[in-house]
Amino acid sequence: MAYTVLARRYRSQNFDELVGQDAVARTLLNAIDQNKVAHAYLFVGTRGVGKTSTARIFAKALAGGSPEVDKAILTGQDTDVIEIDAASNRGVEDARELIAKASYRPLRGKFKVYIIDEVHMLTKDAFNTLLKLLEEPPEHVKFILCTTEADKVIPTIRSRCQRFDFRPIPTAKIADHLGAVLKEEKIKAEPELLHAVARLGNGSMRDALSLLDRVIAASPPGATLSVEMLEKLLGLPERDVVTALVDALADADAKTALASADRLIAQGVSLEQLVETLVLHLRDLMILSACGADSTLVDLSGPARDAAVRQAARFDAPGIVHMIALCESVQRALSHSATARALTDALIVRLAMTEKLADVAALLSGVPAPAPGARPIGAQLSGAPPAKKR
Repeated sequence: MAYTVLARRYRSQNFDELVGQDAVARTLLNAIDQNKVAHAYLFVGTRGVGKTSTARIFAKALAGGSPEVDKAILTGQDTDVIEIDAASNRGVEDARELIAKASYRPLRGKFKVYIIDEVHMLTKDAFNTLLKLLEEPPEHVKFILCTTEADKVIPTIRSRCQRFDFRPIPTAKIADHLGAVLKEEKIKAEPELLHAVARLGNGSMRDALSLLDRVIAASPPGATLSVEMLEKLLGLPERDVVTALVDALADADAKTALASADRLIAQGVSLEQLVETLVLHLRDLMILSACGADSTLVDLSGPARDAAVRQAARFDAPGIVHMIALCESVQRALSHSATARALTDALIVRLAMTEKLADVAALLSGVPAPAPGARPIGAQLSGAPPAKKR
């Protein structure tokens, strides 16, 4: 039997199973319960957030009734729920054919539902042809238009639809769903692996499930899925080396920091990826420093969060903000520089010297130097070891 990918096998079957789109689900259910279903809807959101799944579930609620019909709708095979890919059916003739077929009444249900995916791909003439049908639709026809780029849908179409915006799915909810999927698949995984995959999904459940599929395929049978497997699969910077690099920055140890950066580069990490990884890592430390160890703004859990909290205590928020600004400045210069490696190494050294530079700035401004053993400007948080004497 052919393998079915996780994103298809674990697609939501009803409104209760939709992840991260509670407001949309509740509103659509209320419309059905109160018999206030509009003739046209516009579902807007990035890829993989549940637009097409919601459209099918909504169509099932409108046109379904029996298990056989419900299954056909959810798999895109029902005669009364017609799915059209506007990317490959974008011309005016396709729109005219849709209009001609819309006049026929549904074969089994109360409504004939048209789900038009990537509707922004229609030509201007096709939009204008479709507009005629949306202005005076047959009572038995409902339209659900899905798009990732609402601004490319002409205003006259948008004005005739009820619009629903699908938000990126929170990382925590994606991680919880991935955990449920693996439990159903009887596959073990480190909690951090779930959070790492969820973060890389960037708000898209489909992307996260697709990535999880790849990790499963790359792992030995019966193995516990780990962050290390994910790093090797995608060529990501090793988390332990990145942590060692930032620890060296906290110690003002430029030599060790440069060695850690060189190790990452030797593993195939590009200079741009190295700086981006530093920015994301420093961002987490900044949030933990500014908002506390329990902040929900940081998508880390378990040992990874504990380690980040300990590391954040070695910096203060203003200092990290300065470090991120330095990284961002170099990041913009890397792509068109003939000396990108030198710029990156200089960045690492400068980050390691941030505390010394802050002390010099304080002296030049007339601020007294900190007493021996006191926390220097831009350095450690209370509770961390005192600064070393130089």
